[in-house]
Amino acid sequence: MDVQQTAMEFREDFNRLHAEIAKVIVGYEDVIDGVLTCVFAAGHCLVEGVPGLGKTLLVRTLSEALELSFSRIQFTPDLMPADIIGTNIIVEDEAGQREFSFRPGPVFSNIILADEINRATPKTQSALLEAMQEHTVSVARTVHRLEEPFFVLATQNPIEMEGTYPLPEAQLDRFFFKVIVDYPTHADLSEILDRTTKREIPKGEKVVDGAAIMKWQGFVRDVASAPHVTDYAVRLTMATQPGREDATEMVNKYVRFGSSPRGAQALLLAGKVNALRAGRFNVSFDDIRTVALPALRHRVLLNFEAEADGVAADEIVSDVVANVSAAVEVA
Repeated sequence: MDVQQTAMEFREDFNRLHAEIAKVIVGYEDVIDGVLTCVFAAGHCLVEGVPGLGKTLLVRTLSEALELSFSRIQFTPDLMPADIIGTNIIVEDEAGQREFSFRPGPVFSNIILADEINRATPKTQSALLEAMQEHTVSVARTVHRLEEPFFVLATQNPIEMEGTYPLPEAQLDRFFFKVIVDYPTHADLSEILDRTTKREIPKGEKVVDGAAIMKWQGFVRDVASAPHVTDYAVRLTMATQPGREDATEMVNKYVRFGSSPRGAQALLLAGKVNALRAGRFNVSFDDIRTVALPALRHRVLLNFEAEADGVAADEIVSDVVANVSAAVEVA
């Protein structure tokens, strides 16, 4: 296999997807890159922002650019787990015999848009846990395997908003990235109005199929990572855990629980995607630093003191990156 040629083809597919999404979504380059990184690294993505910023439109546009099956689940307080994963129903055959038959729910698709996921109760949110981790659904002692590739792309409103429930920590940890959608700039808002207030509204076209996505997911894992770069990802992850040797003063003061090993996995896999986008087949320190915020911000759980002092998880992660990077440079 010609690695350089394959890497160039990877960049072409990544950029084609980005361009299709950019036809509809104005600005938010970092957000689009973050969502696509999750797709190419075979991870799930949590997109947070106040209503009306285009979170749902972003995910729907991605589904239009991929030749994959798509389901949208609107999370509401009365949504039940069976509404997501499906349920067994009694059916009668021609001979009059009755038996249970499984009726699949909307989770049986390649791309799942979990819209406003934090408006459902924790019991319903947890219905996605098995699907997100094992890509299977268990109903009445029967395990049903989901079709690959499988992504959950969830949107959520900030937890300070009315009618929201905090996501369970176990579910938060299953999201590869958490990306933040902020308000558009003056220029971007003007462009949004120009695109959306006319008769014809832009729409993306299908440019990449499922087979190509699965091929690139395997190729990403082949990217080389030197031992010292892997160790850097490990040190960043462990530095978010209070009481550890590399933990910073802010971590020990404000963090209740730090990142799990999934955080280190996200750092390294996302770093590999970033390296391929830059035309390299090896991961650098900068690749890891670039993805640290979206990979770790939702895995750093703060204590009450942090809330009282107005300290955000992003500040903690930035502090960890600065301190660990300085220690690595000194070494």
